[in-house]
Amino acid sequence: MRADGAPVPTGPTWTGPAGLYAAVAAGGFRRYATYRVATAAGVFTNTVFGFIVAYTYLALWDQRPHLGGYDASQALTFVWLGQALLATVSLMGGGFADELQDRIRSGDIAVDLYRPVDLQLWWLAGELGRALFQLLGRGILPMAFGALVFDLTLPGSPLTWLWFLVSVALAVCVGFTVRFLVGLSAFWLLDGSGVLMASGLLGTFFSGIVLPLNVFPGALGEVARALPWSAMLQVPADVFLEEHRGLGVARALAFQAGWAAALLAAGRAVQAVATRRVVVQGG
Repeated sequence: MRADGAPVPTGPTWTGPAGLYAAVAAGGFRRYATYRVATAAGVFTNTVFGFIVAYTYLALWDQRPHLGGYDASQALTFVWLGQALLATVSLMGGGFADELQDRIRSGDIAVDLYRPVDLQLWWLAGELGRALFQLLGRGILPMAFGALVFDLTLPGSPLTWLWFLVSVALAVCVGFTVRFLVGLSAFWLLDGSGVLMASGLLGTFFSGIVLPLNVFPGALGEVARALPWSAMLQVPADVFLEEHRGLGVARALAFQAGWAAALLAAGRAVQAVATRRVVVQGG
């Protein structure tokens, strides 16, 4: 206690709407930071899987040295970037969408809607905190292991690292918007597991985590690179590999920002429709 009887602050004080969402983001970071064993297991899994995919890519690029416009070193770098961003961007779906659907089915979403905060921004703030932890906790180490064993292509300019981080932040936002829409589907579906599974499959295939989208032939490749999932891995990877230069970087980031803005608006519209007809499923 202070001399005037007021309590002594023990941590950061968040004020105003921006401070509130910053506190939610910090809480999301701390929440995942408590799962140390799961984090260590995730690092191990990403690293092992990275080695498996890396040697598969080496065999493939040995037969086709410039497949997709990448040389072998760039292809290997793409592999380890995928492992670094797998959990950060939730490339295979899931994540908070499962929790959101559970809250809708149980009726707990009514409590969320009564809070003096925006539902979409609340979940986005928590997702940004989670993504930051996953990038630091599960992203850096697998990439470092990969760089120790393989000859990776690293950016030559410090500015490229900055653009890459901006691109990753936009990728997280795009991933959030897709999963937020998936989560909201529970307002109309008694069982949203099918939508979650479909979202995961689409994210796995069209993000580039299986193969770079540059490898996809003809119209399939053009369509794949125009879809929002490409903004979650393919675009950040190409920024890192300096495939985009000058105005090309600006166009790549604008592509990501455009999808993020469009899907955020779509999520807000669906949320407005859904919350006007809240149906408590299961109690």
